[in-house]
Amino acid sequence: MKIKKGFVVRTVGGECVAVPVGEMSKNFHGMINLNGTAEFLWNFYSEEHSLDEGVAALLNEYDVDESLARADVERFMGILLKNGFAE
Repeated sequence: MKIKKGFVVRTVGGECVAVPVGEMSKNFHGMINLNGTAEFLWNFYSEEHSLDEGVAALLNEYDVDESLARADVERFMGILLKNGFAE
């Protein structure tokens, strides 16, 4: 999976957000609020990676057990794919 081009990540008012630009802004009008874990995964999936690679990266970055890391990555990927933000 890889996040589609057409987003920039910025900190606005102390909050991390992904904002659509260019063609993507024609399809999505808004901002995506990213907590710390989501920001990490967003940056990680700016390049092509598998689910298992995302879980491994999360385990390396955070003190969390594997089942929780897997559930978080699956939920994150599901949201991105459902909304057409990733391919």
